[in-house]
Amino acid sequence: MKFVFYIACVFTIHLTIAQDYKFGKVSKEELLETSDPTDPEANATVLYRSQEIKFEYIESKGFVQKNDIHERIKIYNKDGFDQATKVIKLYNESNELKESLTGFKAYTYNLEGNKIIDDKLKSDGIFEEETNKYWLTTKFTMPNIKEGCVIEYKYTIQSELIRLDDIEFQQEIPIRKLDLNIEIPEYYVYQKYLNTKAFYYPKLNESSKYKEFDFTYRLEQKAGERALSQKVENKQKVRLNIIEANETNIPALKNETHVSNIDNYRAIMKMDLSSIHYPDQVRRNFTTNWEKVTKTIYESNDFGEQLKKSGYFSDDLSSAIAGATNPIEQTYNIFNFVKTKVKWNGLHGYYADLGVRQSYKQGVGNVADINLILNAMLREAGLDANPVLVSTKDNGIPVFPTRSGFNYVICAVKLKEGLVLLDASRNFTSLNVLPVKALNWQGRLIRKDGSSDWINLSVQEPSKEIVSLNIKLNTDLSATGKVRNQYTDYSALKYRNTFESYSKDDLIKEIESENGLLQVSNIEVEDLNIPIKPVLLSYEYELKEALEEIGGSYYFSPLLFLKIKETPFKLQTRNYPIDLDYPTSRKYMVNIMLPEGFQVESLPENQKLQYNSTEGEFTYLIRENGSMLQMIITLDLNNTLILPENYEQFKQFFELLVNKQAEKIVLKKA
Repeated sequence: MKFVFYIACVFTIHLTIAQDYKFGKVSKEELLETSDPTDPEANATVLYRSQEIKFEYIESKGFVQKNDIHERIKIYNKDGFDQATKVIKLYNESNELKESLTGFKAYTYNLEGNKIIDDKLKSDGIFEEETNKYWLTTKFTMPNIKEGCVIEYKYTIQSELIRLDDIEFQQEIPIRKLDLNIEIPEYYVYQKYLNTKAFYYPKLNESSKYKEFDFTYRLEQKAGERALSQKVENKQKVRLNIIEANETNIPALKNETHVSNIDNYRAIMKMDLSSIHYPDQVRRNFTTNWEKVTKTIYESNDFGEQLKKSGYFSDDLSSAIAGATNPIEQTYNIFNFVKTKVKWNGLHGYYADLGVRQSYKQGVGNVADINLILNAMLREAGLDANPVLVSTKDNGIPVFPTRSGFNYVICAVKLKEGLVLLDASRNFTSLNVLPVKALNWQGRLIRKDGSSDWINLSVQEPSKEIVSLNIKLNTDLSATGKVRNQYTDYSALKYRNTFESYSKDDLIKEIESENGLLQVSNIEVEDLNIPIKPVLLSYEYELKEALEEIGGSYYFSPLLFLKIKETPFKLQTRNYPIDLDYPTSRKYMVNIMLPEGFQVESLPENQKLQYNSTEGEFTYLIRENGSMLQMIITLDLNNTLILPENYEQFKQFFELLVNKQAEKIVLKKA
């Protein structure tokens, strides 16, 4: 085994040294390659990635950032075809603050016979769309994609912004060779942050050199009544601070089940501008803290100013709170009114897109439009309401104070019952029931004076699923009965989001699909569209061959078709924590009527299982009562974050409870 590994490493090193990575110089060896030597299961591999960031001085614009990207990717099979579609995001706020794409070219290479055929990406494979008023997206799909092909593209992002985008060292597929070179003029000072949660750390080399820049500008003067303009040229040597990385065989970032955001564990470097100091000018410091970040956001025309507007909803507010006798009722009524009045357009953001007046008038807006309207109406009603900045799970956890650390905003109302969190952008949210994507550690609450504090977004109370299962076992070995399910809070939200468009027939098919011998009838769903209430689901069923006869004894699983069939946690080891989103409590109350002429031969033993004391608990209680069997089975998961070092214990806990649910009750004829 060691010898095979040694051969693979030698082969990989040989490829790294010998390969020509100049654009267009794709080799037959690359096209003939059938798998990645270090990761044979990979569907594709980045053969080479180069990123070079430099600053050029342009008259009338000053320093302009140029970000050169070159990438060559080998696609081994059809599962790797998704690598042929790429997205480039460009900042596009205004003519003065924008990014542009230049020097774009892309080819697909295939081997036909002994000849390398290249297909150029044409304009009909490139699409641009305006994501919102701040971002422009360029999406392209490579032509003539086949198993075994190699794709290659390069482009330059020219930016008039001084900020630097995140530098990614890791992708969802392996990277065989990566070269990074960043050259920053001494006038700009950045703080570097490497992701401390990553499992791969690049080696960074820092140095400096001098480069001569030709600074050209116009000097405006007055001569009497005339204005004179004189072009001035000034050559000056500027120290460039250099950051380099030359990495080989970077492992893929492989996702695992129940990970909230795999990007939280990606090898990445963030560059935060801390100061600018031009010659003969005062240093401008940008080093900041969260208080300053939130104050800046609050003072924006698209945030704090929107909260001050109120005249557009005055009449509707009076109607919304009419008859409400206490603050919790007023909060609920205003919340429901906004959900009905303004629908979400699918865009995130903490800055208003259309503006609250236009969104209210048109009945549509982004998350900020909707929740800032909600906040303003609650305040106008005399309630203590404040916006809360949030980073959604797919945006990651901010590691340093920056406005880009947030991408969402909700609303918090302080009542005597405690702090109530609200998001009016989705149909089925409720009081303290937010979209799961917003349950990301902490949010930043901003008060009217612009001051702010962190608040906890983690769910404290368990969401419940209570199941009542009545079973009548029949002498023909079938079972009939009724099921009643009650879902609360986030369990109800999940049910509503999943089944909101299902008809009764669709629901029946969904339940029956778990067991081909099951027939469901008389299904009813109550309060599906009333988020403040639990969802109630009930139906009758008939299950053929519920009992299995073996050697004169009759076996059956007491939860029938409702039991957990297999554990969702099958990996032997984990690199990343399990995120269960919110605490849950599941309870089964089972009543079993034995067939006439049958009696119990053996019952499973009562048992209690625990994970890490009270963080997880499973109880199994069964007792015989004449011709009836009564069971209570509970599963409580109180800790929503399972660390990798606790995974083995948690995995074993789940395996034991699944096996326990699968244990059979044994009957015999009297």
